[in-house]
Amino acid sequence: MAAAPVCLLNRLLLPGVRPVSRVQLTWLCGRPRSHSTASGIPGVKERTLVAVKPDGVQRRLIGQIIKRLEQRGFQLVGLKMLQVSEELLAQHYASLHRKPFYPSLLRYMTSGPVVAMVWEGHNVVKSTRMLVGNTNPAEAAPGTLRGDFSVHVSRNIVHASDSAEVAQKEISLWFQRSELIDWECCDHGNIYHP
Repeated sequence: MAAAPVCLLNRLLLPGVRPVSRVQLTWLCGRPRSHSTASGIPGVKERTLVAVKPDGVQRRLIGQIIKRLEQRGFQLVGLKMLQVSEELLAQHYASLHRKPFYPSLLRYMTSGPVVAMVWEGHNVVKSTRMLVGNTNPAEAAPGTLRGDFSVHVSRNIVHASDSAEVAQKEISLWFQRSELIDWECCDHGNIYHP
């Protein structure tokens, strides 16, 4: 099974071009992370949940959001598009259950597909929250996702975990452990200098 990507890649090469070896493919595409080669930098393995809400999906902002997180140096370790159930939302927004806006929040979050992602990196929770911007887009700074792409608090395009503890809880709600890929990108050393 592991040879399939190499074979497919080699079939795509032009005639006369040398085939790509498994070692070269690993270098090009990243490799599974070995726990013995972990960087030892505090916070590098921190993870956060980012969810592109239905308005962000409808407005085709998924790529913009991924681009900004990748440019920041964070690594995508889980990604899926789903129609979110009210049961999942009830768990996710448990602290908001008694708020007067809760019913409209449920309608909004079930109005279309959501793209859920798990990102990994050094201080990824805090940095992602800063990148996303204030919950109220009217107060979000230019250059943040909400400051650039959103205008109303009820349609603020994206969710990001607000603490490492909350991130762990949210990730376990939205993703099975088997849906998260533990891998190391080939530019890891350029981002996290020892």
